Amino acid sequence: MRHWSEGLARKRVESWEVTDAFWQRVEPLIPQRAPSPEKKYLRRPGAGRPPKPARQVFEGIVYVLRTGCQWKALPKERFGSASAIHKRFLEWEAAGFFEALWAAGLSEYDEMEGIAWRWQSVDGAMMKAPLAQEAVGPNPTDRGKKWKQTPSSGRRSWRPVVAHRHRGQRQ
Repeated sequence: MRHWSEGLARKRVESWEVTDAFWQRVEPLIPQRAPSPEKKYLRRPGAGRPPKPARQVFEGIVYVLRTGCQWKALPKERFGSASAIHKRFLEWEAAGFFEALWAAGLSEYDEMEGIAWRWQSVDGAMMKAPLAQEAVGPNPTDRGKKWKQTPSSGRRSWRPVVAHRHRGQRQ
């Protein structure tokens, strides 16, 4: 007798791995590399190290975005040189690849689920809260101290042993 889960067994896919179905939608959006007209190439065309496959580069970029690791922390055994992945990331970003990918994903979602465009709004602020100190109270690291940060009458305030003098003055 077969167990109910035998037919449902799937390979677990990590959140940063690019599936074949997803890659088929992403690949047409990737910009093609063209030689720079201002750059003088010393080697003949086709010579040198071949570029990394676009799928491997894209998977490396997704890995950084999903895990939050630094570029230099990319697993070298899987993705190769982190600086090469980052260089291609910058190239693709300058070419508008990520904006095109976002727009394509948004339109695909709109076709599937429908987006109520009239009711969308975004709000946000990036600044220091001016009244935060009054609302939250003292710094949590100072709560356990027995005295206040300002010198109290029971304690001697610190004074330098030598009176202030300038470097140019002699003793």
